[in-house]
Amino acid sequence: MKTIYWTTTGILSLFLLWSSYTYLFSKGTIDGVRNLGFPDHFRVQLAILKVIAVVLILVPQIPLQVKEWAYVGIALFFLTAIIAHTAHKDPFFITMINMVLVALLVISNIYLHKISAD
Repeated sequence: MKTIYWTTTGILSLFLLWSSYTYLFSKGTIDGVRNLGFPDHFRVQLAILKVIAVVLILVPQIPLQVKEWAYVGIALFFLTAIIAHTAHKDPFFITMINMVLVALLVISNIYLHKISAD
């Protein structure tokens, strides 16, 4: 069970950290966020919140209820991304990536609760 939890959580964390980096430093991503109609300050806030979420879900000493709020925040990010990219008529693979990440997030959360119950 721990292997599934740490694998899914690790993949999510790497994606969120990479995404945060690109939100701050990649011209292509910065332009992409602007093209979706979001202001620059929102892009920077999302980058910072993703890093905070990664810390919250990775550090074992963080209470379960705090981790649950981090999971909710991450889910909102992915669902908002799905809606924004779909509304903008971006290529379907971008939406599909976010759907896969939502699935990983759900699996990670399920296994977080399973290992916390032990």
